[in-house]
Amino acid sequence: MAHRETHRTDRIGWLRAAVHGANDGIVSTASLLVGVAAADAGHAAILTAGSAGLVAGAMSMAVSEYVSVGSQADSQQADLVRERHELDMQPDHELAELTSIYVKRGLSLALAAQVASELTAHDALGAHARDELGIIDATAPQPLLAALTSAVAFSSGGALPLLVSAVAPSAVLLPALAASALVALVTLGVLGARTGGAPVLKAAMRVGVMGALAMALTAAVGALVGVATS
Repeated sequence: MAHRETHRTDRIGWLRAAVHGANDGIVSTASLLVGVAAADAGHAAILTAGSAGLVAGAMSMAVSEYVSVGSQADSQQADLVRERHELDMQPDHELAELTSIYVKRGLSLALAAQVASELTAHDALGAHARDELGIIDATAPQPLLAALTSAVAFSSGGALPLLVSAVAPSAVLLPALAASALVALVTLGVLGARTGGAPVLKAAMRVGVMGALAMALTAAVGALVGVATS
């Protein structure tokens, strides 16, 4: 019977952007709403601030992801261009370099030289990209995908506290926002950990504690500002 292995490396690009975006959407929007509510602002002001924060946050996430991942892609492309030039100009040196890499990984010199020679004949640039530069297709940066994923994830995460603020009575708005955001953060942490094959409890505790801290600090600032301006 064939042995099937399930790996999650190919999920790294979109999974990181999705988890980061949704987590940031929940924390940013909920913290903003909690801070404004703690300042005794009216319901309309709370919803306006939350809506503006949601849109601004989603756009900020999209732009920052596109720029950062795009810079990573440009850097990798520059490395590949440089490596291609070196292969054209110094093929013997590059072959020796590849052989040395395999020797350091545990192969004998004779076997390392054979492997390097055969891989060079098959796809020299691919071999150097993978084994010298650490560039593989499964983790190749995709700026547009990362930007879209982050924006959609942020909007999805931020929609929950915004919805709670729209329907919850003013008397219980703060605890309702905090409780719903924490539940969502822990759930997100569990889902992200399971999707990526990481420890579930550690991920859930990490996002829950940091989310609670963010909302507590924002509420304190909002309360102080509210008192100072009243």
